[in-house]
Amino acid sequence: MAAVVKTAASCIAGAGSSAPFIPRRVFEASSSITRSYFLGHHAAALAKMREMLSNVGLVVECRDSRVPLTSTNPHLESALAGRDRIVVYTKSYMDQESAGRTRDWLRERRSRLARFHNDPFSFLADDQTPEAGEEGEEGEREGGGDDRRSRGRRREQRGQDVGQTEIRFTDVADARSIEGLLGTLKERAVAAQSLTGLRVLIVGMPNAGKSTLLNALRTVSQSSSTPKGVEKRKTKKAARTGSNPGVTRALSTPVRVVREDPNEGIDGGVYVIDTPGVFVPYVRDVESMLKLALVGCVKDGVVPAETVADYLLFRLNLQSPGLYSKYCRPTNDVGEFLDATGRRIGMLDKGGEPSPERTADWIVWQWRNGRLGLFPLDNVENDGLKAFVRRQQVEKEHPTMSMHQAMKKEKAERKEKRQAARQQAAEA
Repeated sequence: MAAVVKTAASCIAGAGSSAPFIPRRVFEASSSITRSYFLGHHAAALAKMREMLSNVGLVVECRDSRVPLTSTNPHLESALAGRDRIVVYTKSYMDQESAGRTRDWLRERRSRLARFHNDPFSFLADDQTPEAGEEGEEGEREGGGDDRRSRGRRREQRGQDVGQTEIRFTDVADARSIEGLLGTLKERAVAAQSLTGLRVLIVGMPNAGKSTLLNALRTVSQSSSTPKGVEKRKTKKAARTGSNPGVTRALSTPVRVVREDPNEGIDGGVYVIDTPGVFVPYVRDVESMLKLALVGCVKDGVVPAETVADYLLFRLNLQSPGLYSKYCRPTNDVGEFLDATGRRIGMLDKGGEPSPERTADWIVWQWRNGRLGLFPLDNVENDGLKAFVRRQQVEKEHPTMSMHQAMKKEKAERKEKRQAARQQAAEA
């Protein structure tokens, strides 16, 4: 036991060999990790959305800024195609306050995402295509050698039934970002010219911040409409929220977030309908499932807590081992990491030994709350977006399988590999 204590102590103190620490460059994850969280109420909600789409004037899709690409749900996109859409990147504080990242870095990152939504195939057309502008159009205006005909072909590849897409970045703690989104909703309401008001469907993956955004829209709207000199009352939540996914399990009744204002041309107001998060039936890539588990898109425990903590350790090391220096020395060993952290914070079992599972849950929550660095998990540089667009092309040609179909296919592939290995051994 003394040896274990010594190891933990050296972890905390940062002692160890003089050899430089080399983080893992690749995360080796087991292919047996669960890659589905598609529940019964997800399928029911998706069917209900399709039914009421004719009564909806605008779709607001929430995506987590920490996983802007991984939180894409192609089933939602295909089910709601044809409606004008606003993609809202929630929790945007996670990518704008990171140390060493300038305002220019943030502007370029958001510009690339805007371009990705409005002209994704431009990333495949020319590696030298300049960055898109704030509204995702500058790249088209200035793209060297990219004429209108080629842009038209790319739009045909995207599909004829896709509505306009606008991009917004929000942080519920930043009222200005919510006011900006409210301003966009008002503009859409004026353009809609509906006597009964604009109906907005808010959708996204589980725990992407849909209900939280609805509450923020309502709170900021009521606060801004309160006359000066009148005491502002605390706004009651319109939607239940929670730290775990699955709090919203059915479509809500319409919630008014903008009042009718004939002077501004807003007839009937703006009403938002909250929906349950909808997961994809099967996640092809193991690392994508780990990212979604880390940000809380799937219920804790679906992926083992220690596995999620191991992936977090991998990502922390790629950023800087100093992010967890008060708990442990730089390490690639999740067992050592959890042992030292458990002793440091007193997360012990009855026998006085650290509890790996409870420590793993705790350390993951520290990162989710921004206490272990603020950084995104997806690569949204040009190369990352290019790879993602290519992967989307492949998945369009080979639609997402159900979990049962995928497991059957993987079993057949493993069988073929074993047979090939036996054949090679026999020939040798």
